[in-house]
Formats: sequence, structure tokens, C-alpha cells
Amino acid sequence: MVHRKKNRPPVVLSIAGYDPSSGAGITADIKTIAAHGCYGVTCITALTVQSTRGVVRVEPVQGKMITETLENLADDIAIAAVKIGMIGSSEAAQAVAAFLERHSISNVVLDPIIKSSSGADLISQEGLQVMEMQLLSQAHVITPNIDEAAALTGIAITNHREMEAAALRLQKLGAQNVIITGGHLDPPHDLICRAGQKPILLKGRKIKSRSTHGTGCAFSTALACERALGRDLLQSAKAAKRFVEAALRRAPAIGKGIGPVL
Repeated sequence: MVHRKKNRPPVVLSIAGYDPSSGAGITADIKTIAAHGCYGVTCITALTVQSTRGVVRVEPVQGKMITETLENLADDIAIAAVKIGMIGSSEAAQAVAAFLERHSISNVVLDPIIKSSSGADLISQEGLQVMEMQLLSQAHVITPNIDEAAALTGIAITNHREMEAAALRLQKLGAQNVIITGGHLDPPHDLICRAGQKPILLKGRKIKSRSTHGTGCAFSTALACERALGRDLLQSAKAAKRFVEAALRRAPAIGKGIGPVL
């Protein structure tokens, strides 16, 4: 368990892009972190022009700015967990990878975001290569959805056996622990594959909603929060899945497109 002083919540660092509609990215992560009783600090990797109707433009933040932000935070605050979301560029990916190499942070959750739900590219090909070669192995756990897992492994995923094959391939590529979220499957089961242990299926129920924007961000950030609070990986994954399911049930109907999950 994580021991902390009274009235001092664990700090969770979100490294992600900025979504002005607050459905995903940094602002959505802050909402999830607050809901878990943790304290959120952030580093923006990219600015975006988007709404519930999709992403219009992506503007990466300079690597130097990312490095200075992360080092300034780490010098001042004890970070209990890190969630990495949208990276955007190879420069940003290299800055984040170098930061992790310099600091010993045990709870690093990588959500390998490749495209937005509207289909826009959220990382360059060079950035994706840096993610694969440097970030996968530095994360304690990665949380791709089935499309992201398929893109990283080349394995098309339509069922749970293929999820397991992809998870094992990701471990061979360097990932320590893998959780593939199956929200697009029916039923929406997730699969957790921990180092040296048999894969476990985390069962879920299909929840009909048009407000599904940011489910991946909510899951990975909730997972980071649960780890920061001292729960083991399996407990954290189950709790994160329950959090997302509850958020889907009460998601607000905001915007003219795909609304935010929270």
C-alpha cells in the first residue's frame, strides 16, 4: 500500500494532449483524477482544435517545453503514478521517454493513442516508432483498445482469443503488463495479461450511449489513480472498468457529436 500523510492525496501526473471539449485528454484526466480523490498535475504534449464532432487540427508542443515542464514538476512534487496518453510527435515521445529514464516512477500507465474516434491521426509515424521502441518497455502497464493493439501487433482482433494473442505479442515487443480494452466488442470484455501469469478476462456489459468520447482516457487514468492509491494491478483494472461503466450510465448529453463520457 502507498503510505501518505493525512490531507495529502497521492499525485497523479497526466502527460497527454489538450481537448478543448474536455471529453478526452488532459482536462478529462483531471476530472477522473479528482473523482478518485487524487491530485492531478499535467504536461500537455499537443494542442488540438476539436469538439464532440471530431478533431480539426493538431499542433504538437516542443520537446524542450515538455522536458522543462516535467522536470519542474518532478523537482517539486512526489509523483505516485503517471498516465501517458496522446503523444503527438516523435520529439514529444523522445522527451517523455528521456524523462522516464531519468526518474524512477513505478506506476506508469501508457495508453498508446494512435487515432481519434473520428479517425484523425494523433501521433506521427516517427512518434509511433519511438513509442514502440522506448515507451512500451518503460511503462508498468499499457492499455490499448482493440484497434490500437491491432495496429501495434498486426493482429486483427475480433474475439477474445485474438485479444490474448495480441497481448502476448505486445509483451514480446517489450511491454511488461498489458490490458486490452474491448469496448468495441460485444460483450465488451477486457483482457489483462500480467508478466509471468495467465491472461484473465474482465467481463463487462454493453451500455448503449452516444456519449462515449474519452472512455480510453478515463480507463487508463482511473487505472493510474488506483495504482497510486496502493491497489495491485488486477484490483486496479477491475476498479477502472467499473468506473468507466458507471460513467457511461450517467454520461451527459453534451454537443452535437459523440459526447463526453464524463
